[in-house]
Amino acid sequence: MIEELRETVCRLHTELVRYDLVAWTAGNISGRVPGADLFVIKPSGVSYDDLTPESIVVCDLDGDLVEGSLAPSSDTAAHAYVYRHMPEVNGVAHTHSTYASAWAARGEPIPCVLTAMADEFGGEIPVGPFALIGGDDIGRGIVETLAGHRSRAVLMRNHGVFTIGESPKAAVKTAVMCEDVARTVHVARQLGAPAPIAPGDVDSLYDRYQNVYGQRSHR
Repeated sequence: MIEELRETVCRLHTELVRYDLVAWTAGNISGRVPGADLFVIKPSGVSYDDLTPESIVVCDLDGDLVEGSLAPSSDTAAHAYVYRHMPEVNGVAHTHSTYASAWAARGEPIPCVLTAMADEFGGEIPVGPFALIGGDDIGRGIVETLAGHRSRAVLMRNHGVFTIGESPKAAVKTAVMCEDVARTVHVARQLGAPAPIAPGDVDSLYDRYQNVYGQRSHR
């Protein structure tokens, strides 16, 4: 199970590069090991070109290295905090994608002015507090900010984007969508004030996308 998850998480890092969400060695993805108090995560400062399944390290939920020869990501404590306090989360992604990080630098949530935002996030994408890298303050900010929000993405002030999901792939998808809407809303604001979507319509759009959209198995 761990080896399969390492392969999955390693492969998903190529999506961060593909969608232009990271530069150099910044950013990371992790995945919870099913049935164990463990998760796998990108090692610190390793080039995306050099990532292999074997280089993905295994940590416990305190963020301590359990398996692997490389030092874990500098964001490991943040990921560990999320897994400890959000048992429904099985994947976390972190990027410094340009447009979403620009909103984070402004300390401003991204308003829900697109149907794609209502679909994916169920409202605005909130801003979390400023926190220094290395400890679990970032993780605490993620958990506290997302409590009560339908959004699976948070803009950590002056830092970047953290996303959560029921799987590592889901967390990466949310990171991709976060940057996409951040860019569009930014462009819209250059043209004028974006038109808001009524809260009831946001609820309807979110429910449809989460419960009806896509292929559903027949029961």
